[in-house]
Amino acid sequence: MESISTSEVNLFLERKGGFKLDCSVKFPTEGITVVFGESGSGKTTFLRCVAGLERAHGYVHVGNELWQDDKKNIFLPTWQRQLGYVFQESSLFPHLSALKNLEFAIKRSKSPNSKERMETAIELLGIRTLLNRMPSQLSGGERQRVAIARAVATDPHVMLFDEPLASLDFARKVEILPWLVKLKEELKIPMLYVTHSTNEVVKLADHIIVLEKGLLKASGSLQSVLSNVDLPVKLEGKLGVVLRGKVINKDARWNLLTVRIEKFDITVPDGGEGVGDSVSLQVLAKDVSIAAAKPESTSILNILPGIVTQIRQEDNHIDSLVQIDCNGQKFLSLVTNKSLNSLCLQEGSNVWVQFKSMSLSSQ
Repeated sequence: MESISTSEVNLFLERKGGFKLDCSVKFPTEGITVVFGESGSGKTTFLRCVAGLERAHGYVHVGNELWQDDKKNIFLPTWQRQLGYVFQESSLFPHLSALKNLEFAIKRSKSPNSKERMETAIELLGIRTLLNRMPSQLSGGERQRVAIARAVATDPHVMLFDEPLASLDFARKVEILPWLVKLKEELKIPMLYVTHSTNEVVKLADHIIVLEKGLLKASGSLQSVLSNVDLPVKLEGKLGVVLRGKVINKDARWNLLTVRIEKFDITVPDGGEGVGDSVSLQVLAKDVSIAAAKPESTSILNILPGIVTQIRQEDNHIDSLVQIDCNGQKFLSLVTNKSLNSLCLQEGSNVWVQFKSMSLSSQ
């Protein structure tokens, strides 16, 4: 497939009862684009319309494939769209073994690479020992891994996930997330991933589309959307940014890790990761403090120089949301207006950002 940098979707749908989806958005045809929002925001409807499972008015152009253009009277049915769809439930055929479920998919695929893709998916998702089992003999997490492998086996140009972990308990979710990361890194198949889980956003998202009551609230790279002061997006009601990096050192004496985030290092609690492992960390705005001079003799381990790039007063007239650029990584800090005044903070101010290692949420 020819490499295309962006996909474009323009959708309008109105249902009886008052729900309306009205969304026009572009997103990269690479990595994982998470479609995020509260229940009832239109996430699943958006995904189903992209897949052709539900008919909306508009335009759907994914990669180099035009799936819908009402102006040209084009609408490809789902079976003609080269996509893999993973539902909340695994939807495996109960009378077929895991292997037979996979083989059923490749028999109906148009791609000559389906068998090869199936073998790759079996290895990447670690399901070879499960192939002879019936769905009733698999755990929820195992069934979902087989369902994902079945979707991959069709050699799709894009993968669509509709809250694939929603029906799993916490342990099974923790089990399956690393497999999704591995799938993204190894196969390079672009993914549209619907969720309302902060944990999944932090762990998986490269880009994000935020829906609110059927309307587009924000879209862009995860970092740019979460660090946007003008239209802040909250994850589970909390403002903050996400850091992505690799473990470069383990301090066994103090049970701490050193994580490299592009051009700087931070200290985090040891969660069992090894040197070289990738980690995702959420830093909440309420846990980030600002100093006008470099703090000395402090218990806080993470202290970074930065420049104030934006300030926005909160509606409560008590706090302000401050955006700070630390060598290319933007942080948010929620400070009182009194502190803002006493530190004489303004856009362009040189400051020091600090946050405790224990305040980081490792996802």
